Amino acid sequence: MIKGPCILIPSYNEERTIGEIVRKLKERKFTIYVVDDGSSDATALKASEEGAVVIKNGTNMGKGAAMRTGFDKILEEGKFDSVIVMDGDDQHDVDDIANLIKKAHESGADLVLGNRMRDTSRMPIVRIATNRFMSWLLSVMTGRDIPDTQCGFRLIKTGLLRKISLRSSNYDIDSEMILKAAKAGFKIDSAPVKTVYKDEKSNINPFVDTLRFMRLLILNAFRG
Repeated sequence: MIKGPCILIPSYNEERTIGEIVRKLKERKFTIYVVDDGSSDATALKASEEGAVVIKNGTNMGKGAAMRTGFDKILEEGKFDSVIVMDGDDQHDVDDIANLIKKAHESGADLVLGNRMRDTSRMPIVRIATNRFMSWLLSVMTGRDIPDTQCGFRLIKTGLLRKISLRSSNYDIDSEMILKAAKAGFKIDSAPVKTVYKDEKSNINPFVDTLRFMRLLILNAFRG
């Protein structure tokens, strides 16, 4: 029997937050897959104790590689019609999952992206500028109006995942997914989610990840 959605959380050294996130998701009756991407702490143990299905990468391979590992497992099992990806550092509010699901049902979208740009008061200024630039450029390239292309909080239909081939190993996987979904003719929509920033240090390097983004766009252009 096909159910959906399930939750996928790529995680690296998130022992401080992952247990509480999984607990909240279990209360909402979700099946949760946590990919422990070579953590040196108790991320896998904390997630497992709260009832998540834990998949372990032996070394730290990057967010994109962790997501691809999780997607492969979920598609192999074939139990769910969609996957909701969220972070393991508590920057995504589990209550906003309802917005993603509602939008997917209402619009029939194959990819629903979280949109944090309605309220950027708590978002670092560098992140705002980088996100607006990348979102503008991807919107132009895809011919879609996408206000927040860099939000990793998203719902993806498994039918889409079976049709596109993702290759990125880092944060550029979020952009790669949009480009390839648009090129393949899948419907993309957005739903509001909250901006949650605390005192944790982000793993995103604006300079390095912008370079990866530009490289992705160049490769995508040459591949037609």
